[in-house]
Amino acid sequence: MRIDETLLNEAKAYAARNGRSLNSVMEDALRQLMNRSTEVAERPPIDLPLSGDATGPKLAWAEIKEMMEFEDIESVLGEVRHADA
Repeated sequence: MRIDETLLNEAKAYAARNGRSLNSVMEDALRQLMNRSTEVAERPPIDLPLSGDATGPKLAWAEIKEMMEFEDIESVLGEVRHADA
């Protein structure tokens, strides 16, 4: 097995800082990687409605623009209120 020298040095330093062996750090990293890929594979898919989709919300561009402007106004007003406090 070949490991990038910089990565290996970082792993050794991590192990030393945490009072662990390099072997245990590498094993934990591999376990986490494999668990993460298993978790992702087991997640159910999420269907997000899209504008224009037959089953999704139907928003006109004007409505979307109005919502965006309203959120901008709220954030600006929120910042002004925080500055006054």
